[in-house]
Amino acid sequence: MNEPSFWADQDNAKKKSKRREALVQEVQEWEGLQKDIGTLIEMAQEEDNEELKKEFDILKAKFEALEFFVLFSGDYDKSDCILAIHAGVGGTEAQDWAQMLLRMYLRFCERRGLSARMIEESRGAEAGIKSVVLEVSGRGAYGWLKSERGVHRLVRISPFDAEKMRHTSFALVEVLPVLEEVKETEIDAKDLRIDTYLSSGHGGQSVQTTYSAVRITHIPTGIVVTCQNERSQQQNKETAMKVLRGKLHILAEAAQEKELKNVRGEYKEAAWGNQIRSYVLQPYQMVKDTRSKFETSDTGAVLDGKIEPFVEAYLRWMKEKK
Repeated sequence: MNEPSFWADQDNAKKKSKRREALVQEVQEWEGLQKDIGTLIEMAQEEDNEELKKEFDILKAKFEALEFFVLFSGDYDKSDCILAIHAGVGGTEAQDWAQMLLRMYLRFCERRGLSARMIEESRGAEAGIKSVVLEVSGRGAYGWLKSERGVHRLVRISPFDAEKMRHTSFALVEVLPVLEEVKETEIDAKDLRIDTYLSSGHGGQSVQTTYSAVRITHIPTGIVVTCQNERSQQQNKETAMKVLRGKLHILAEAAQEKELKNVRGEYKEAAWGNQIRSYVLQPYQMVKDTRSKFETSDTGAVLDGKIEPFVEAYLRWMKEKK
C-alpha cells in the first residue's frame, strides 16, 4: 500500500485496503485477548474473589467467539458471496416461504454487520417472491452463509388456505463465493452469449429507455445469469459475471469431489427428499438440519435471523467429515 502506484487501480486498491482492514481487526482482537489473559493471571495471583470469576467468564466468551472464525478455513470463507433464493414446489405457498427466507437472511446480515445488496428480484403474482439474488459483503460473508446452500422445507398451516390445512413448501438457496479472475474460473468469451434488454421495476414500472439489463448464458453448462438493478449496462454485466464465476466455481468444486452427476447436478430440485433443513411450525415447533442433526424448538428466533448455531454445527460437521 505504500507503493506510489498502489492507487492507480482504484478497484483493486479498495479491495486490498478492505482485506487489510479485516486482517488488522482479526490480529487486534487476538492481541487484545492475549493482553486480557495476562491481566487475569495477575489477578489470579491475588486472593480468590468473585471479580476473578466474572472476568474469566467474559474472556471465555471472547475466546469462543474468536475460535469460531478459525472454522472459516475454506479458500473463500472470508470472501463476499452471492446468495440466491428460488421458490420451489408449492405455488404461492412456496413463494411466500421464499420471502420468509429472504427476511431471515436480511435480519441475519443486519445482526452480523454484513451488507446485503439486491441484484435481481422476481415477485410472485399473489404473494412472496419467485426468486431473488443478493450480493452479501463483509467479514466472512461466504463462510457464514455457505451452510445455507440447499433445499429448505417448511411445514405450516397455510395462511392462503381457507380450510386451514397443513401445507409443505420448498425453496432452494444458492450461495456462491464472489471470485476474482482465478485459474479455475477463467471464462472463454467464446463460451458466452450476452443479451441485453430493457430493464423494468416491479410490475412493469420504471421502464428504462436504454437496454441496460444483461442476460449471460454460459453455453457449455447452460447456466444463465441476469442482472438489471445497476444503472448501466456495464455495471450489470460486471455483476452478472460475478454470479457466473461463483456458479462455475461451485460446479468445479462438486466435480472434484465426484458429486457432479450432470452439469446442473449441484442444484437439486426444490422438492421432497432433497432438503438440507426442515422448519416445522405445525403440529409442533422444530427446526432441524438434516446434515449436522442440530435442532431447536425456537422457530421464531431462527426465522428472525438467529441462525448462528446452525452455521457452527454445519462447520464442525464438515470439519469432522474431513
